[in-house]
Amino acid sequence: MQITIMPSTAGPVASKLLEIGAIKLNTEKPFTWSSGWKSPIYCDNRLSLSYPHVRSYIKRCLAQAIRDCFPDTQAIAGVATAGIPQGALVAEELHLPFLYVRPKPKDHGLENLIEGKLEKGQRVVLIEDLISTGGSSLKAAASLKDGGAQVLGMAAIFTYGFDTAEQNFSKDGIKLICLSDFPHLLEEALLKNFISPDQLAHIKAWRLDPANWK
Repeated sequence: MQITIMPSTAGPVASKLLEIGAIKLNTEKPFTWSSGWKSPIYCDNRLSLSYPHVRSYIKRCLAQAIRDCFPDTQAIAGVATAGIPQGALVAEELHLPFLYVRPKPKDHGLENLIEGKLEKGQRVVLIEDLISTGGSSLKAAASLKDGGAQVLGMAAIFTYGFDTAEQNFSKDGIKLICLSDFPHLLEEALLKNFISPDQLAHIKAWRLDPANWK
């Protein structure tokens, strides 16, 4: 298995994201994703940056996950754009070099795809805020490999846990560590009355077939 959920952080991180409104749940007025999917969940972990106590907690959790799972890390890379601030915070916590990966090269200047100093063979861990299908994250990992990095893996705040993501990370051989995931989110949401038991069943149905959920 290429995706690991950190058991010590899964519940607390989900709880904090719910409390600050970084993750919203609404079955009556679903959100529309950029893909066109209708969804009862919307996740914007960038909001955590505006809450120092949550920001610091997430930073420490990501840093500890990297210490535990990727002890040989030599540099941290953020996936543009949401992974940039989170990655910079983690790199500072670990006292490691930081760089970030653009989705495409700049169209001017040096036309960089990777910003920052990347050494040949450097052991790098990517930071991402949210995993859905994993497409953009794995594209960043491929860019680092093309640039000469040894990509040890990726650490993210939250994953929806779609089968597609599992397949994509497995196919690319990239290990993913996540602080929290969809099942733990629902546990916390029900426990703290963000949703009712009826809404829980409806949201679980979305998770099984998000493209056709109504």
